[in-house]
Amino acid sequence: MADTSLPEPVAEAPVNPAAANPAAAPAQPTSNAQSAAPGQPSAPVGLTPRQARLRNLHPGWFASVMGTAIVAVATYNNPGNVTALRGVAHGIGAVVAVLAYALGIALIVAYAARWVRHTDAARADLHHPIMGAMHATLPAGLLVLAVMTSVVGPELFPATAVTAIIATLAIVGVTLGLVVSVAFAYMLFTSEHPIAAVNGGWFIPPVTTIIIPMALTPLMPHVGAGTARLLLALGYATFGMGFLLFVFTMSLLHDRLVLHPLPPAALAPTVWIGLGPVGVGTLVALGLARAGQPMFGSSGPTISLISLLFATAVWGFGLWWLAIAVALLVRYMRAGGMPFHLGWWAFTFPLGAFTVASVSLARAWDAPALEALAALLYVALVGFWLVVSTRTAVAMRSGRIWLR
Repeated sequence: MADTSLPEPVAEAPVNPAAANPAAAPAQPTSNAQSAAPGQPSAPVGLTPRQARLRNLHPGWFASVMGTAIVAVATYNNPGNVTALRGVAHGIGAVVAVLAYALGIALIVAYAARWVRHTDAARADLHHPIMGAMHATLPAGLLVLAVMTSVVGPELFPATAVTAIIATLAIVGVTLGLVVSVAFAYMLFTSEHPIAAVNGGWFIPPVTTIIIPMALTPLMPHVGAGTARLLLALGYATFGMGFLLFVFTMSLLHDRLVLHPLPPAALAPTVWIGLGPVGVGTLVALGLARAGQPMFGSSGPTISLISLLFATAVWGFGLWWLAIAVALLVRYMRAGGMPFHLGWWAFTFPLGAFTVASVSLARAWDAPALEALAALLYVALVGFWLVVSTRTAVAMRSGRIWLR
């Protein structure tokens, strides 16, 4: 049987995780390419370096919005529940939220410009088994911004503006999220891929679908009873949709990790993405039960208890996966480290979602030990976010971040 494993990492590892699987990458034309200056992507004849950067814009850039927005939410929630720090936590959370909004606006413009001006390049990425899943970071980022607005927005905007922002982000995010989820799955189903192509990036479309209820439930108090019931039903439907897709994808990744060599170091951050569906799934189970109380009637307390037990069980798997992700990260670091690339943002949102879920469970169970664990996770989250943000800024300055 032919060996379908990805190549072992080499001294000069690719800066882009897609480059770690050249066999799966779409063929790129070379006849019309011109050499580029150091730090600049190669560009077809006639394109300036700035135009080439737009053409080569990585579809996973919106992961930076997701990571920054979840840091704002986690900070605002004051992990550790220290009363004296509540005001500081709210203030810092609001500042980080503004940064997330700014990133989101800038990247929406860039994404739209790329699809309009370089449609062929964008479509080629969509059909790639690694880069294709990264397109889901756009709708996921919009939905996370909606969730962030429901938490931090009252510090920044009037109540009516908060509702309008959440509704707008939710409509666009839900629509794009479902389209990307189906399109990426269709691409996988209708083409052949080696087992080595399976990677943690495939969790992004499922987690996007799981986030949908978190963007819908804040709207329920502002609509009529019939619409609220519809939103609740859609929340549970998309939760089931995304969570089952997460289970299927986890099964694929588990088999890939058990039966084949570990992915090259460039793909190491994608393992952490598995924490995203776990953290968001925990929050959604609790949030839907809470939002549905007016409609559940006498069954409300029972549904809340079952939801809490389910959320805690899912969160428990997250603890195990976190231990696996940390152990593999240490192994990669001891084996020579990992090349920096945009995929390092995978360290932020998944850990952030798990951190916020830990805070919610700690307060639901009234368990100080869980609150302390959530505070430790928050410290790790901020550390990852600072490192990745700094390295991204440095790589942008040098031009390395634009390389494919």
